[in-house]
Amino acid sequence: MKPKVYLAPELYFYSKNDIVIFLAGSIEQGKAENWQDKVMASLKKFSSLVSSNAKLVILNPRRKDWDSSWEQSIDNKQFREQVEWELTGQENSTIIAMYFDPKTKSPITLLELGLFKDSNLIVCCPDGYWRKGNVDIVCHNFNIKQIETFEEFVQKLKLEIFNLIDKEV
Repeated sequence: MKPKVYLAPELYFYSKNDIVIFLAGSIEQGKAENWQDKVMASLKKFSSLVSSNAKLVILNPRRKDWDSSWEQSIDNKQFREQVEWELTGQENSTIIAMYFDPKTKSPITLLELGLFKDSNLIVCCPDGYWRKGNVDIVCHNFNIKQIETFEEFVQKLKLEIFNLIDKEV
């Protein structure tokens, strides 16, 4: 079950039996750690131990050629492509893994938490995140799985994947 990783804005492909993970969360350049790489490395190790007909598809919005000088406008082709890739990716995901880095503000992640509150979300919002109280209340009120530490977040994601694989058998 080797995972296939797609970075924004790559075209991605999956079948109805595949498990699609979207790595939503803090990306603020220069502030957020590259937590996506840590999750992907852990999932690659995990997936090598799992036998399944399903494929693991990972959608990572951290774009290699991101340019922070792009105008954030619907008329800017690159910016619009990024935002639409992220929204579509989350809509098509089996699981959205959402991480709030305490060193960031991550307003788009807050927006996405509200947009995708009815999806299969796993949220990690460690102590120190500036709007942790808001995230805690939203997760509580909408029965969203919330994890306190990054290590537990990765373990919960693996467990969710395992449970999905177990259902297909």
